[in-house]
Amino acid sequence: MVNIAKRVRHVKALLSVRLGPGAAILPKDVKRIHLDFAAKFNDGHLGPRRFFQHCLPRLKYHNPGVSMTVNRTTDQAGPATMTVFFGSAPTSAAPAGSGVNERVQVVDMKHRQEPEILQRFLDITKAVPVAATEEEELELRAMREESARSEVDKERNRLFLEEKRRQAALLAQAKASVNASLA
Repeated sequence: MVNIAKRVRHVKALLSVRLGPGAAILPKDVKRIHLDFAAKFNDGHLGPRRFFQHCLPRLKYHNPGVSMTVNRTTDQAGPATMTVFFGSAPTSAAPAGSGVNERVQVVDMKHRQEPEILQRFLDITKAVPVAATEEEELELRAMREESARSEVDKERNRLFLEEKRRQAALLAQAKASVNASLA
């Protein structure tokens, strides 16, 4: 069984899903978000891919009722777009789901970086970014400190193992030279 401290550390790492770029609460009129970009990041599709990997999970965490779909194509030369569908309260004249009260905004994401795409998305939707509470700030700081200590430990362990391997190689070389001189 894995050490309990390691498991708690991984659970606390989920804090990054609650906070960071893309952690925003969308207004009620945003009904659906659709991303369309190439699966590989060549030819201007890196920004959309990073938006999909980093920002979209946070948006979905804070807005579970908003449908978010992603279409990853094999066409590298094709467009990279984000389509945001807005809908107002349905009236009695239009049946629900008819799309009569729906407004659509399309954002071109090709050759754009993740922060630029996110800012454009926040401007269009008028989303409110989620601010970290004092407790969450303390948790983030503790996680950063623990990560820094972990890096120091990794380096110390790497040096120890290098020295151990070097000594083992020297010992093997000495044994080989003794065996060669005896034969």
